[in-house]
Parts: sequence; C-alpha cells; structure tokens
Amino acid sequence: MYALSPLLVFLFSYVGICLLGGDFSHSSITLVAFLLASIYALAISKGSSQERLKSFSAGAGHPTVLLMVWIYVMAGAFAYCAKLMGCIEATVDLTLHLLPTSLLLPGIFLAACFVSLAVGTSVGTIVQLTPIAVGIALKTDISMPLMVAIVVGGAYFGDNLSFISDTTIAATQSQGCRMKDKFRANFRLVLPVALIILGIYYWLGRDAQVLQQPHPIDLLLVVPYIIVIIAALAGMDVMLVLLTGIVLTGAIGIWRDTFNLFGWMDSLGTGMIGMGEMILMAMMAAGLLELIRQNGGIDYLLRHVTRGVRSRRGAELSISALVCLVNICTANNTVAILTAGPIARRIAEHYQVPPQRAASILDTVSCFTQGLLPYSVQLLFAANLVSNMTGQPFSPTSAIPYLFYPMGIGLAVLVTALRSDSKRISAR
Repeated sequence: MYALSPLLVFLFSYVGICLLGGDFSHSSITLVAFLLASIYALAISKGSSQERLKSFSAGAGHPTVLLMVWIYVMAGAFAYCAKLMGCIEATVDLTLHLLPTSLLLPGIFLAACFVSLAVGTSVGTIVQLTPIAVGIALKTDISMPLMVAIVVGGAYFGDNLSFISDTTIAATQSQGCRMKDKFRANFRLVLPVALIILGIYYWLGRDAQVLQQPHPIDLLLVVPYIIVIIAALAGMDVMLVLLTGIVLTGAIGIWRDTFNLFGWMDSLGTGMIGMGEMILMAMMAAGLLELIRQNGGIDYLLRHVTRGVRSRRGAELSISALVCLVNICTANNTVAILTAGPIARRIAEHYQVPPQRAASILDTVSCFTQGLLPYSVQLLFAANLVSNMTGQPFSPTSAIPYLFYPMGIGLAVLVTALRSDSKRISAR
C-alpha cells in the first residue's frame, strides 16, 4: 500500500489546490500535482538518486509515451493553423447549414463514433472533432461541457471496438481470443448503450437555438477538415492524417495570403508550443507510474483485488475491479490492460469465463474508467483545445457529468457480471 502513496499525493494535491483556489479549470494545477507526486515518489523510492531518476526517465521516455507526444505536437500545429486561417469556423458554418439544430448533438456523437471506429484511437478522434464541437457551442446555446463530453464519449466507442485500436489488440492478445469473437461480445454489450445515449443527446438538443447565424460557406477553407475526416474514416494512421491537414492548411493559407511561408512556420511553432503542458503531464505521469510499478504498487493491487473469488460472477467482478484500479493508477487504458491482462486470464480460465468475455470486460471497463478520469489524457487534451480556441480556462471536470457513454458501458458491464453464474467453483 505504501508504494501506491504517490497516487494519493497526486489526488490530494490536485483536489486540495483546486479547493483552496476555488477553481478546477486550470490545467496547470494538474501539472503541479503531478510534479509534487513525482518528487514524493522519487523521495521514497529505493536506490541512489541517479538510479531513481533513471527509472523515472525510462518511464517518461517509454515508446508509447513518445508516440503520444508526437501526436500532441502534430495536433497542436494543425489545430492552431486551422483556427488562424478560418478552417474551423468554416467547417462549423457548413455543419450548421447541413444539420437541423435538433440533430446537432446526436450528429456530433455519431461522427465521433464513426471516426473513432475508423482511426482506432480516442485521442485522434478528439483532435479532429473537438474544434468543430467547440465552434458549434460558441454559435449556439449548447453548453461547452456538454459538447466536449459528446466528442470524448463518442471517441471511446471506437477505442473500445475498432480492430486497430491498441486497447482491442492488447485485450485480445492478453486473453488469447480472436479479434472477431471479442468484437461480437463487445458489440452486443455496447450497442444498446450507444443507441440509448443517442436518444438522450437528441432529447437534450431538441430545443437548441443558433445564437449566431452561420456565414456563407467558403468551401476551400472546409477542405482541410473534410480531407482529414475522410482520411481518418479510410483508416489512415493518425500521424499521417495530421500531417496531411498541416500541409493543406499551409498550401491554402499561403495561396489565400492568410500568411506567407515564414508566417505558416511561425504558426506551426506556436501550435506546437501550446501543447507544452500536455507533453509535460504525459511524461511525468508515465515516470510516476514506473516508480509506482518498481516499488510494488501494481503488484499489491493484483494480489489484493483477486482475493476471495469463488464463482464466475466473482471472477468477472474481480477482473473489472482489477483493470479499473490499475487504470486509475496509470491513467492509461492500454497500459492498464497490459498490466492486468495476465492475471485476468488466469482468473478467467479457472472460473470458466470465456476468453472473449474476459477481453470484452478488460477493454470496456478500461474505457469506462479512462473516460471519467479528470486527469486522463483524453479529457486534458480536450480541455486544452477548448482553452486554446476560446482563450478561457476550461476544467476537464465540468464535462464529466455529461459523459453518458462511458458511464453507460461501465453500468452494462456491471449488470451483465451480476447476472453471471454465482455457483461456487472450488479452488485448485
């Protein structure tokens, strides 16, 4: 339990600073909380100071983390250039022309579901659709937290189901089942939830009003976002999608005299720098996790959560609790699945949980947990995009009450687990 104390330091620091300041909207508070927790973790870890820093740096420089950093850099550059030359506003105006206001909320949710299913990443979906959602919120009476939550929630649909999602791949490989079997089990679980959420968003947005009439459509300015979304739906890698968007904004912006070559480069640099907080948070969180892992914190969770399992129902509930708690510690659903997966497989094999069901639980519960963490990279990234577009701080916690899809899939797993066989299976 002592090894998990850095996580408690982070949580108490984050909540304490926010309560003292009476404000949960500044992303820098999360950064400071990660810094305090990292310093504490370094202080309590074993070995020389050089060895501790080496372990922390190894976690911060993990290939998965660095890939995330490059996505942040590219996304920041694309988003800033698109905003500067009017691509986002033009795409919002086109959306308002094409969709009745009553269908804006379900339309954005469906778009997030389809894009995430195609690209297989929640972060990639948030990068592409959050600016459009923010633009719609600014021109209508729809609340900003609700619009952000719709994109973030829908982004987990594909993260949980896509064949190219890293969570899906990790879950199926760790449980030794076929991708299509896990997809079928997952699809039956989450489709009713998605349909219910679609109805809820339609009901919430049925009386939405446009406060600012859309401008005449400038189709050339819409091209970068249209191409980016089409490329995403075609399954192009998220890095190539963002690179395509950056090249298009540069070509159109220079041709339109929005900026010259050096002005475009300055815009790219400004967008990249704007992602500095996100990059630091991602690296400090990964370094903190590595120290917690080395100090035995993750092993402690694995041992204690699986105690007392006696039936298939208990096995499914323990697998759910296991991946949920590890996800809270790691703030990364893929890492949580990879960490909890081997233990979950042993539990599933002994208590007769089918591999595809175990994989479905791992993936779905990790998306449920990640979706509701105020310090998850997805919510922090969305909040950062909102702040950059509006010039006002935006709290990730303000979107949590509207994250109906992650809540729904978590509830679906719980209900189906409670309905499982409770017959006691003897220990081997």
